[in-house]
Amino acid sequence: MSLKNIAVFISGRGTDLQAIIDYFKQSAVAQVALVFSNKKDAYGLVRAEKANIPSFSFARGDFNTRDEFIKKLKKLLSEHRIDIIALAGYVKKVPPEIIQEYRHRIVNIHPALLPFFGGKGFYGMEVHRRVLASGMKLSGVSIHFVNEQYDKGEIIYQECVPVLFDDTPETLQARVLEREHYLYPRIIEKLAMGKISVINNKVRIDERID
Repeated sequence: MSLKNIAVFISGRGTDLQAIIDYFKQSAVAQVALVFSNKKDAYGLVRAEKANIPSFSFARGDFNTRDEFIKKLKKLLSEHRIDIIALAGYVKKVPPEIIQEYRHRIVNIHPALLPFFGGKGFYGMEVHRRVLASGMKLSGVSIHFVNEQYDKGEIIYQECVPVLFDDTPETLQARVLEREHYLYPRIIEKLAMGKISVINNKVRIDERID
């Protein structure tokens, strides 16, 4: 069986990207074939270079028209024969043309329990600040398919992370990130193996996530 090709979209440090790279280094299922960023100074691009993974950076503002941007992005994905797109701290909205082409093959990870603390503007440390301000006792990780709305795609998997009394946004983020780094590559692997299906807007995973 040929390896499935994964593209990882990033905007920043790329810690989830690193977890994905490390997990799939010796995989017989899939490989990271491309890293794309909308920011030229994203440290995740350095991680890709160190792992000898092709990486590219451009944004809508680099092109005269939106159509030119979409055409370039589609060409990039086609040339690298991408099967799955994983958003890992990518803060831009994925164009609907890409979503339509990769329906139920684009996934995102969110540092809270959706549908709470999701949507436009809810990313990075802001999510953890809002969780703590709410007084909630649980936060967590949500992995979901990407659709045309921010954080509204079908939820694939969730795991709770307790909120401690003396938590700061930084300490809560650290514990959530630890679970992100463990869970995200494993969910991507299940998707690459064909073990994840969507039935009546609900997601079924045919194998346990160990």
